[in-house]
Amino acid sequence: MPLSGNLSKYATSLTALAFCAGLFAVIQPQKISSAEQVALADSFRFTQYQLPEPTKHPLKRIREVHPSLKRIGAWISATGASVAMQDLDSDGKNNDLIQIDPRTDEVAVMPVPSTGDRFDRFVLNHKGINFDPSKMAPMGAITADLNEDHRPDIVVYYWGRTPVAFLRNENTGLSASSFTSQELVPGNEIWNTSCGAIADFDGDGHNDLFFCNYYQDGAKVLDAQAPGTIQLQESIARALNGGKKHLLRFVAATPESVQFAEHRSLFSDQVDRGWTIAVGVCDLDGDLLPEIYLANDTGPDRLLHNDSQKNAFRFSLVEGRGGLTTPTSFVLGNDSFKGMGIDFGDLNKDGVPDIYVSNIAAPFGLEESHFVWLSNDNVSLLKEGIAPYTQASESLGLSRSGWSWDCRLADFNNDGQLEAVQATGFLKGQINRWPELQAIGTSNSTILSNPANWPGFGLKDDVSGHEQGCFFAKAPNGKFYDIAKPLGLGNMQVSRGIALGDVDADGDVDMVVANQWGPSYFYKNECNNAQQGLSLRLSDNRGTAIGARVTVTQPDGTKQLALVDGGSGHSGKRAQEVHFGLGRLPDATKVKVSVEWRGADAKVRHRDFALAPGWHDLNLDAGDKA
Repeated sequence: MPLSGNLSKYATSLTALAFCAGLFAVIQPQKISSAEQVALADSFRFTQYQLPEPTKHPLKRIREVHPSLKRIGAWISATGASVAMQDLDSDGKNNDLIQIDPRTDEVAVMPVPSTGDRFDRFVLNHKGINFDPSKMAPMGAITADLNEDHRPDIVVYYWGRTPVAFLRNENTGLSASSFTSQELVPGNEIWNTSCGAIADFDGDGHNDLFFCNYYQDGAKVLDAQAPGTIQLQESIARALNGGKKHLLRFVAATPESVQFAEHRSLFSDQVDRGWTIAVGVCDLDGDLLPEIYLANDTGPDRLLHNDSQKNAFRFSLVEGRGGLTTPTSFVLGNDSFKGMGIDFGDLNKDGVPDIYVSNIAAPFGLEESHFVWLSNDNVSLLKEGIAPYTQASESLGLSRSGWSWDCRLADFNNDGQLEAVQATGFLKGQINRWPELQAIGTSNSTILSNPANWPGFGLKDDVSGHEQGCFFAKAPNGKFYDIAKPLGLGNMQVSRGIALGDVDADGDVDMVVANQWGPSYFYKNECNNAQQGLSLRLSDNRGTAIGARVTVTQPDGTKQLALVDGGSGHSGKRAQEVHFGLGRLPDATKVKVSVEWRGADAKVRHRDFALAPGWHDLNLDAGDKA
């Protein structure tokens, strides 16, 4: 047969192949050269310090799990590394850490490396609390002044039991004896909590606690002697059989204790039973009542508008609106991705917080997409059940990286533009198990919930275990590019939590990354490019003003917005402060700082300050104490 005849015979197949090849080429992410990466990285500089290694030995590499989960023990053991920043020794700086290292399951308190040996590293004492390390493990910590005595306290949440409060007592110095443990929930219930946050959800002037459980309530995931079978996700894309959400309302406090009451049945099953890995808490519409974003694994994320009143919690489901050209998963509340981390920041500078969500975006793996939900309309639509956001991660260059967990938005070089960082990696081993994971990911959903149907995942197995950390900076063309490698931040670490804060009060943002089954690291920000930053720690007569909205107006009229965060994310908790990059300002320049917050009397208050760049510790009730 002539050549033309052969071509004619396969014309349809060749056309389809050419179309697919062309489409593949078009959708590849734009890249910049190594030289351009170096130039973009020029205004950033970090020095790495390793966090102190645990003193308890031997160090674990995997958890003891329920017998039905033993074949996938490495998979079940893939979370638990956590870090939070706070000022625990009252030196006026958020330069202390609460770290959970899964190799020991200790909750350790320590100074941030390089900030001085102000106290010795110590481990929180569970004395008087039902804590069995053979069946329970800490997963994260939140810091706040729970009992409003102007001393920061610590809340630890777990797999295998309910959260515990560690209240700062009057003991001088800082050691294990400085904290008194207290139950928060009666009844010895079994929770498997993946994330938590603190905020004043009902606007009564007192902070409440919110926790999201991953595995079903009552599931003895870490009990190697328990009978039965642990139920896993019922679907890879629409799983609604996970653990419940728990909101604890502040009731009363003394210098020695605090009381919370749980409010149940607040959510429908489609909200309550999602497999939540990360939670975001942020006031999106300016009424100082924080909305809730649930980043759900194997199912749609959920955005909840806060319609609460004093002592009466009410949250309504909010969803986006799509069109003929909008993929279903790019409509907020309708995705089928694997939400792992969340943060908020005003990326498009319209005075409304945007939402940054990390998913699984590993090349040649379960390549989904990260989300950047950019505000695009009147936020009053939230009250009508409409999410006024457009998914813009691809156009911004933030759609792809790897298997990601915590994600953070911050201005690290003080130029007025936010950067984006991500913790990445899942299982680090020698045997690539992506083929098996792909198989289970495309299998019949009816078999997923039984762990006996899963392929094995053990100590030697690898799934996205050799990915580099990500640091995205915005180039002059308006897109973000990963410059972790030239910055020296692209180490092959299996990371989970990211905590941010200005630990040395020098006007820039520092970072701690908590790693799973390995050492964790502090990255001291030493950018020296003559650009100035403004770091603010805000308090009132209850302690830290969590949820306060801060707007900075520069002399040229440029405005920036930030809110004091109460624990958004997966397992990293940023310091409860706000930071703004101001660029290059003339000497002696002051900027206008407007603060809105809800006081202890539940009334919304407002104050204006004129502040120079640098660090300021503001008491909103008494004025500027900087």
